[in-house]
Amino acid sequence: MGKADGFLEYKRSLAPKRPVSERLKDYREITPPLFSEEINKQGARCMDCGIPFCHAMGCPVYNLIPEWNDAVFRGQWHEAFERLSLTNNLPEVTGRVCPAPCETACTLAINVAPVTIEQIELSIIEKAFAKGWVNPKPPVRETGKKIAIVGSGPAGLSAAQQLRRRGHRVTLFEKSSKIGGLLRFGIPDFKLEKWVLDRRIEQMKAEGVRFETNVDVGVTISAAELKKNHDVILLTMGAGAPRDLRVPGRELSGVHHAMDFLTLSNKAVSGEIQTDPILSAKGKTVLVIGGGDTGSDCVGTSNRQGAKKVYQFEILPKPRDWKEPWNPVWPNWPQILRTSTSHEEGCDRDWAITTQKITGKDGKVHEVHCARVQWEPDKTTGQYSMKEIPGSDFVLRVDLVLLAMGFVHVEHSRFLTDLGVQFDARGNVQIDDSYRSSVPGVFAAGDTVRGASLVVWAISQGRQAAQAVDIYLKS
Repeated sequence: MGKADGFLEYKRSLAPKRPVSERLKDYREITPPLFSEEINKQGARCMDCGIPFCHAMGCPVYNLIPEWNDAVFRGQWHEAFERLSLTNNLPEVTGRVCPAPCETACTLAINVAPVTIEQIELSIIEKAFAKGWVNPKPPVRETGKKIAIVGSGPAGLSAAQQLRRRGHRVTLFEKSSKIGGLLRFGIPDFKLEKWVLDRRIEQMKAEGVRFETNVDVGVTISAAELKKNHDVILLTMGAGAPRDLRVPGRELSGVHHAMDFLTLSNKAVSGEIQTDPILSAKGKTVLVIGGGDTGSDCVGTSNRQGAKKVYQFEILPKPRDWKEPWNPVWPNWPQILRTSTSHEEGCDRDWAITTQKITGKDGKVHEVHCARVQWEPDKTTGQYSMKEIPGSDFVLRVDLVLLAMGFVHVEHSRFLTDLGVQFDARGNVQIDDSYRSSVPGVFAAGDTVRGASLVVWAISQGRQAAQAVDIYLKS
């Protein structure tokens, strides 16, 4: 695939990012797609490795990566688009927000820099939209079967499109005001502008998918009514229950879950609401607790809102610094220090810190009391446990605390209770190998069953669940 010696001739090269001073003034995309001759050279770096670990191990949707890399190298963009569309319903999303496990699994990553797979993916789909190749594909015939999909994130959108194209009548229910789930309300525009979602949703509408917003299933419409009026229900609500910080002072004003902060910010950016002064970082010292992607999004959003100072604390130890371009644990995902574009824009990061309590003035957060911790393995089990380091206590003066410590499981809503589905030991909806829940005719996929995971995993499970539902309806 690609040019036989392309990986020797060309170095890995990424599209330039907009300068920090410029991008902090808006919420527009940081890195635009690349269409120059450079992208063809990047495709040429894909070697004929024999076993494409990028496809076999690195990509949950099993993208045909070597095939579309080769097509891009040869300038066969339509062919590349056709290959990309076979496996992924939302490449314009994964091309922007996926952490690219395919690249860490790239064979080149054994000892040199991997192929810029994610960048090539984004360039392919954006060229396809620009050329008018992305068109609705309504079904050839109707089956008359009716399917209700609850939750419009990546799993729900992917499943809805797949099932509609098989001729089923699909209605996608969303409790928020607009379609997209966390893609719309959780991910900031500087990573994923919302016209990207709107464009794909318009295609799905033209294919015949019905979208119902502002519908809190279980409240607006009962579980019994939904089940009565549909042949199948597919649950794709995501893992919406956030992990909380159980310390004294958690109830103070100014201590909020990260997703509440990001949702209100995204709605303000879209003009749907006015900026909430209580949940705005403008002029404030902000502490983000949690070192993952959600925490990083809070950092970038806080800086754009005009925060005075932003801190980010993580309870786990600092990952090791890794300056080399190759993967030290190929083909697995390496646990190394990563600096996001949001971190580049200004943030004091620290690791191995626990929060002891939060104190306030007049009911508002004023200080966060912390201590440094040490992680040590148990001599018998090998499992690590945490203990505070004596004398390491310190206090941080803050105005806003954002809890970005991840999500524990799907929200155990009235809808799921009324539906009667069983949960697994972690609190996720329990399914079998065919994505069937404990309730006949009810399926589930994505973070609803996996817990908080990657967008690309949600797309993969949405597609697989759609196939399982289609087989069930035809049996």
